[in-house]
Amino acid sequence: MHLETERLLLREFVPEDWQAVLAYQSDPLYLRYYPWQDRTPADAVSFVRMVCDWQTERPRTRFQLALQLRETGELIGNCGVRINDVTLGEGNIGYEIDSRYWGHGLATEAARAIVRFGFSELGLHRIWAVAIADNRGSTRVMEKLGMRLEAREREKEWIKGHWYDSVTYAILDHEWPDDSPPP
Repeated sequence: MHLETERLLLREFVPEDWQAVLAYQSDPLYLRYYPWQDRTPADAVSFVRMVCDWQTERPRTRFQLALQLRETGELIGNCGVRINDVTLGEGNIGYEIDSRYWGHGLATEAARAIVRFGFSELGLHRIWAVAIADNRGSTRVMEKLGMRLEAREREKEWIKGHWYDSVTYAILDHEWPDDSPPP
């Protein structure tokens, strides 16, 4: 499976991707809102193995795709949608981008493609996402997708000696614009 956008190829992970994953997940800027102090090769291998295993599930309910720059072929992150409840048609999205590419709209571009996939191909009714409230880059992506703030949970996450609020955003299928820019 793959999706294409103007600047990105969203493709299935392969085992060899672990080194690129380790490179961006080891960045202190990436680690800021995660509980981990660092990432090891074993962590990256485990992550890639997990998402590769998801590719074989039938019926498939989890789609975590590698983000590759179309121009250079460099793997710079990942983006995915996971079906939480088939009966209710509910799923959640998540995304990670190498910090060297923050602020260029790539997370929004990838997330827009994955939300479109969730609504058009998976037939989801509601898609939600969670972020640390202080992570303005992530919450801005959700807002650009037309997601609405549904909840703010005060001091929900304890990360590196600090309490953080958590926010949940969501969008419904009938709120997703049919004329949204193609991926």
